[in-house]
Amino acid sequence: MIIDFNLIAQYLPVLLQGLLVTLQIAIIGCLIGSILGTILALMQTSGNKLLRIFVTSYVVIIRGTPMLIQIFCAYFLLPQIGIHISALWTAIIAIGLNSAAYISQIIRSGISSVGIGQFEAAKVLGFSKPDTLRYIVLPQALRTTLPALGNEFVTLIKESALASIIGVSELTKQASFVKSKTFDAITVYFAVAILYLILTSTVSFFVARLEKRMNIHAQD
Repeated sequence: MIIDFNLIAQYLPVLLQGLLVTLQIAIIGCLIGSILGTILALMQTSGNKLLRIFVTSYVVIIRGTPMLIQIFCAYFLLPQIGIHISALWTAIIAIGLNSAAYISQIIRSGISSVGIGQFEAAKVLGFSKPDTLRYIVLPQALRTTLPALGNEFVTLIKESALASIIGVSELTKQASFVKSKTFDAITVYFAVAILYLILTSTVSFFVARLEKRMNIHAQD
């Protein structure tokens, strides 16, 4: 057979170790991206022109350059300014900052989808601007943007493979190690593809379930 399932069974623990690192990168990177992206979205929808220019410039630069280059820049430039962190955290920060640019635009579109009448109604009811955002705008924005946010998380899982270029032992790096020992690239990368597929399909399933539940609650 082309695929050696005995080899997969033998080295599966090694690949699962890499999968855990991949999950760590994706989860923390997405958390950083979600928090920073929400802040950037609020800045971009504010009335401050300088803040809008700053966010627009950030988004253009991040979205206009490859994540590979961003990871390299973080890895080589951070020590030059006195910041010494592990390769893993360098990759997480770089991926998180990249994700923030995309998530900011997702959240911004969600905020823009909330009707102006709801802002006016909140003002009449005595809501402060922060409370309006917290209790009225952001929950609705989250519900409408959840599919896009789920897709971003799936993308981060796959793009975490780029962390291997600076020596992070995530899934693809572990796969390279196994391949160098077994010389069976087809079997190794078949196993890696299956693990990525299981992971991304699981995330997509739970995002779809969460979206359905939120829509049901919204209709009640």
